[in-house]
Amino acid sequence: MPNDMQISKFMSLVLRHAPQEAGLVLDKNGWADLGALCAVIERKFGASPADVARVVAENPKKRFAIEGSRIRAVQGHSVDIDLGLASSAPPELLYHGTKEEFLPAILREGLTSQSRQHVHLSNDIETASSVARRRKGKDVILQVDSAAMAGDGLIFFLSDNGVWLTDSVPPRYLRDISERELP
Repeated sequence: MPNDMQISKFMSLVLRHAPQEAGLVLDKNGWADLGALCAVIERKFGASPADVARVVAENPKKRFAIEGSRIRAVQGHSVDIDLGLASSAPPELLYHGTKEEFLPAILREGLTSQSRQHVHLSNDIETASSVARRRKGKDVILQVDSAAMAGDGLIFFLSDNGVWLTDSVPPRYLRDISERELP
């Protein structure tokens, strides 16, 4: 049986960052031909189209969407695409997980999208903690005053998998809440 983690990581790479590595072309909204992706994955991993559909359906973070004969990543792109998301009013507070080594720059410059199109924010501390734990180092959880941001005219989008997206978070909307008891 093919390794689902390897397939998912490969799909993230080609659907978010480097479609050319699989000979894919993303349309302006990030959609790629599902059959073409399945053919590449079958050659590379020995996985069937049913395996690909299972990886999409069972992905706990719901990173991918299939619509008819098309597939795309739901967010996290470094290639220039328009996800077609409507702006949405965020909850009062959102959260961002990171590492302590990045904190001085974040508190000075705010959260920026880096190589991605948007800053990714979580609805809850637990999810932000899980994001922070992906890398080595001391975890930091930042609380984002998203209601104040929206009140000041900054725009938010809610991705299909529940991740909040915005262009940037200026430092005045951030508060380090890492010293409290984290999950």
